[in-house]
Amino acid sequence: MSAGMTPVAMGGTLMLKTTRTAMRSQALMTRRRLLATASGGAAFAGLASCAGLPQANTGPWSEADAILARIRPPMIPRRDFQIASFGARPESDCTAAIAGAIDAASRAGGGRVVVPAGVWSTGAIRLRSHVELNVAKGATLKFSRDPNAYLPAVLTRHEGIELMNYSPFIYAYGQEDIALTGEGTLDGQADADHWWDWGRHARDGASGDRARLANMGEQGVPVDQRIFGEGTFIRPNFVQPYRCRNVLIEGLTVIASPMWEIHPVECSNVIVRGLNINSHGPNNDGCDPESCRDLLIEDCTFDTGDDCIAIKSGRNNEGRRLKVPTENVVIRNCRMKDGHGGFTLGSECTAGIRSVFVENCRMDSPNLDNALRFKNNAMRGGTLENIYLRNISIGQVAGAVINVDYSYGEGPNGPYTPVFRNMVIENLTSQKSRRAVSLQGYANAPLEGITLRGCRFDNAGEPGPLRNLKGLTTERVTVNGQAFSPPANIGDAP
Repeated sequence: MSAGMTPVAMGGTLMLKTTRTAMRSQALMTRRRLLATASGGAAFAGLASCAGLPQANTGPWSEADAILARIRPPMIPRRDFQIASFGARPESDCTAAIAGAIDAASRAGGGRVVVPAGVWSTGAIRLRSHVELNVAKGATLKFSRDPNAYLPAVLTRHEGIELMNYSPFIYAYGQEDIALTGEGTLDGQADADHWWDWGRHARDGASGDRARLANMGEQGVPVDQRIFGEGTFIRPNFVQPYRCRNVLIEGLTVIASPMWEIHPVECSNVIVRGLNINSHGPNNDGCDPESCRDLLIEDCTFDTGDDCIAIKSGRNNEGRRLKVPTENVVIRNCRMKDGHGGFTLGSECTAGIRSVFVENCRMDSPNLDNALRFKNNAMRGGTLENIYLRNISIGQVAGAVINVDYSYGEGPNGPYTPVFRNMVIENLTSQKSRRAVSLQGYANAPLEGITLRGCRFDNAGEPGPLRNLKGLTTERVTVNGQAFSPPANIGDAP
């Protein structure tokens, strides 16, 4: 290796100068090479780039290609910092050692902090720019059950509302080029007696912490005065990069989370790839990107206590204050097992969600309530638009295969008008469900421009309720072998 050259992380073959200009130049060259081959192969080992969709796309799906062309992996120099070199010992508190390794990597201009095989205990971890935390095969990071391990409080979000609260277990704020990778396990150690029981405290009447936070959001209380944390009962999320760019989360197994597992907030250029998420506590959503743009989720398996993937953009007045939508999302080759919804938009969707592309996903479990779930109401009032799904395979679900419903949460009890428009679902098959579809808007806010094309619903208990629809199109759609061709416009009939 020539002097002044540093290889990129995780055994990659490219050699990069550590100057920012050289790093950006090399990233552009790499992305062009991968898009030219469209092979999807790794560019810098582990921090792999995103090739375009396998086939040439036309129409709306060409936008998915454009999204993928913009997404690039983070740039992280290939130099390792072993946590044992900073004092980490198996089965002991390694919080300070991990922080020391991250700080050293950051001072050096970036690098990979390695958690080797073994069981390691820690509290909150905070990532920095150009640093990758790699949890190696055979390694388990066990996160402390002591809430004090997640203090001091940091700026975070809870169900779409900003606050100062316990740190997420792995957190970054305002950083760029960060990664969380490896074949190891992140164990939140949550159970009925640790973290999950906090849900009951936070919902304990009008004075409960969750209700108090919601009231602060509606009244516009300054965020720095929304102090929670010590002595309160709002659970932290597991992994939360906040206002970061160029983020990779890849390869890990995530279990026993206090609340949402993967929760990027106001991030851009995000890759979530190859995760195995298995966590069945209350509000245990798998991946909840909120107010993000240019995002890829692929090759993940979700087995969760709540929604598998739920795209969000702020709740009620908070979403109207922040005004940051989620847009330009590609989801592909994922598997959804247990959960409330397999692929979900909302319900925290006030700032809007648009340009979402989902393909080649399988959803199958008697404990999956709905396969495709879209939640909104008259207090959120957000716009959900330009949603495209294709090649979706459903084994069985307990409820509806497709559920667009404005009755969630506050339902019609609010002054804002929810908007749902332009969704196309192609080549969907379902083997068993209670309902094929449940499409229900308001009389003053009909669901607009829904197209179902080449969809087959077998063993459905019923076709499902249709209310307040405008511009419904069905082409080659069957329910239990019978053609399904309702009118294009449907009013408020039961």
